Amino acid sequence: MNVIESAGLGKRYGRTWALRDCTLAIPGGHVVALVGPNGAGKTTLLSMAVGLTTPTAGVIMVLGGDLAGSPDALDRIAFVAQDAPLYGNLPAADMLHLARNLNRRWDQQYAESRLRDLGIPLGRKIGKLSGGQQAQLALTVALARRPDLLVLDEPLAMLDPVARDDFMASVQKAVADDGVSVVLSSHVLAELERMADYLIVLSHGQVQVAGEVEHLLAGHRMLTSLTAEAGQLAGRMHVVHRRLAGAQSQLLIRTTTPAEPAPPGWESRGVGLEELVLAYLRESGAAVMPGLAEVQADTRTEVQA
Repeated sequence: MNVIESAGLGKRYGRTWALRDCTLAIPGGHVVALVGPNGAGKTTLLSMAVGLTTPTAGVIMVLGGDLAGSPDALDRIAFVAQDAPLYGNLPAADMLHLARNLNRRWDQQYAESRLRDLGIPLGRKIGKLSGGQQAQLALTVALARRPDLLVLDEPLAMLDPVARDDFMASVQKAVADDGVSVVLSSHVLAELERMADYLIVLSHGQVQVAGEVEHLLAGHRMLTSLTAEAGQLAGRMHVVHRRLAGAQSQLLIRTTTPAEPAPPGWESRGVGLEELVLAYLRESGAAVMPGLAEVQADTRTEVQA
């Protein structure tokens, strides 16, 4: 089952397209990292997936075929934004009471127990809680709805390292205990590398690359040389991004064989998630990225299989 699926999806504000011609299929059972620069269309995509805004073009479906924003879809999706809608003058217990009255699916016992386990006083006003505690309260409200899909839009942006680690541990526990599918937008690539197993890179309002992290990392290599001419390889390999640092040349290439030997004069190694993301983002201004079409085609085939 695909938890989010779009075809020709676009959103325009005035004459500006925030997202354009976005076609993707995100399979369930994953922690999906949605990354891209500011203005890439990440929040726009997530807002349409959870029904907060409607498309200008195309269509977006969720959870195996429900129209995004429909009552059935809303019951099964929980959303936590960077600026969570918490009321500072309310005690935490009243926030739970409000959420219980606004949702058809709600587990009050789970919500209260979770806050107690986290040491968050139910009687304390939300405005008196730390940033990490407020983030955990917002996550508790989301998880108490017992969603099939949890959508998180930059939830880590305002958190210190300890609070960020605690928040991500809570998400991982929800995935392990309840089988929740997660789509997480964040700039914190180190955190995403630790827990995400599916990657989507957005830039200029379009999908640059999408697929399972393990598959994508296995399909890319970093070539480094102090003397070889990078241009000599351009016609023989799918070069995603070329970087020059003094006399050193670095090429991120798409490869079908992870153990393929390096060309003469070059050293070859695997890449991490952060390197892969940065390379695609740096190259995303090009009209055509060598190898990108193959990556997307492989991903679509894998998803539909």
